[in-house]
Amino acid sequence: MVKAASQQLLFNEIGNDVIARHLDEVADRLTEQGANPFRVAAYRKAAATLRDIIRPLRDILDDEGKAGLLRLPGIGPSTGRAIQQFLQKGSMTRLEQLRGTAAPPSIFTTVAEIGPKLAAEIHAQLRIESLAELEAAAWDGRLARVPGMGRKRIQAVREALAGRFRGPSDHAGPPNHPRQIDQPPVAELLSIDEEYRRLAELDRLPRIAPRRMNPQHKAWLPILRAKRECGHFTALYSNTARAHELGTTKDWVVIYRDVSSDHGGPEHGQWTVITSKMGKLKGKRVVRGREQECAAFYVAGNSC
Repeated sequence: MVKAASQQLLFNEIGNDVIARHLDEVADRLTEQGANPFRVAAYRKAAATLRDIIRPLRDILDDEGKAGLLRLPGIGPSTGRAIQQFLQKGSMTRLEQLRGTAAPPSIFTTVAEIGPKLAAEIHAQLRIESLAELEAAAWDGRLARVPGMGRKRIQAVREALAGRFRGPSDHAGPPNHPRQIDQPPVAELLSIDEEYRRLAELDRLPRIAPRRMNPQHKAWLPILRAKRECGHFTALYSNTARAHELGTTKDWVVIYRDVSSDHGGPEHGQWTVITSKMGKLKGKRVVRGREQECAAFYVAGNSC
């Protein structure tokens, strides 16, 4: 209780300039990775706005909610979400992804009703690593097996992820419904996976130095930024402790989807592509949580 209270006090004392520096770092890292200049400019503009505001952002969020942040000049949906997340959790998932430090438990804590302890338990028991996999687990019954995940909490997780991946006109429903989730086709994800692994093997990709699992601070992790019909994507080999433990750091590929702009477009998403070790898909590249779609993709005579 004392630790939690101290942490909350720390979050309450976060100044506008601190958040501005983190937004600038997002812009810096996006620039290094050759991101869309308009996306970089959105974070720069947001950082400049925060430095000009006297009123603490904490007060704005407490009094007016996220809508109050979005009314600030230069603050759009993605930068507003990053600011809110930093004020509430002390970190920005987008920045952690760019740093190569976003472990699955920290990603899960961005979802309503899931704190750090529960996030770690979900990861340990289900061995899932993305929000897409978390949503699938919330619908297929696996999440209910995790202690602390009761019916109401699971429903809150479903609704939180539905709001993250879908537009306001969609209705809640299982994640495999073709009109319920703004999911890119598996063909698109497998195409990115193939391009990433091929270019990484040819040493044609820039490399970053992840902070996790990298005591020597070497720039070893190849990174690909790709544009597809469903948005802009970033692909990297998995740098999780589990991937290192299993020796799959050159097999598991994590694909992130970026928000297209601060004025609409697809939401963030995350998928992991692996080589299947069992069943009819043995030896094939598959998207975790979307194995049936991958099976249909290969049955149709496609290959990656």
